Amino acid sequence: MQFSINSIYRATEGEGIWLGCPQVFIRFQGCHIGCLNCDSKDTWESSNQFMMSFNVLKQKVEEETLQGRIKRLSITGGDPLHPKFKEQVLEIVRYYKPLDYWINIEAAGTRVDEEIFNELDYISYDIKTPSTGVKTSKPLLEKMFKLYSDKFQIKAVIESREDFDYVHNIRNEMNNASAPWIMTPAYNLNEKFPEKRFLEVISWNEEIGGLFRVVGQQHKFLHGPNKKNI
Repeated sequence: MQFSINSIYRATEGEGIWLGCPQVFIRFQGCHIGCLNCDSKDTWESSNQFMMSFNVLKQKVEEETLQGRIKRLSITGGDPLHPKFKEQVLEIVRYYKPLDYWINIEAAGTRVDEEIFNELDYISYDIKTPSTGVKTSKPLLEKMFKLYSDKFQIKAVIESREDFDYVHNIRNEMNNASAPWIMTPAYNLNEKFPEKRFLEVISWNEEIGGLFRVVGQQHKFLHGPNKKNI
């Protein structure tokens, strides 16, 4: 089997509840979701130039985990949950789980794949806000609460008050706070640190009683908004 991989790299988690945890990211190449504010558009194209064998993938993971000393993997993209990648993702998970690796997947919120999710340790699940141009599926989010409330977080990138109110309304409609709800103030490509936006999101959250965790993108604070593999 060949794997469509953009990159494999070690980095400290820069967002969400696992902020600050060192792990190795396996970034898939190929995405058809089309978020307008995506900061990884280089992962959209599907091309044979990104294919690698499982032996090469394992070698790169071995190097980046420092010969297995860092036992945390995050499968990301692109869109690793696209059906064309399913067998590739399962092969990775089923190889590394018996080796006692903790495995997370970055889910775009457009699919719930029970066969994959049942085998994972954690799921980072997106709500797509109006600024992304992508519609959120509320039935899928309801399914996540029903099946995986003990092992997933909800993340939303907030560009504006419209985005904030959109996520707040979804949370109210779900009537369920059993998973961590994370708001990430947008820090866009080529943008200076968005201090005003960050403070606004914090203030809006306080106004509604602090229902969300406001967590910025630490990797962009440290390295700027354009650097990759961090």
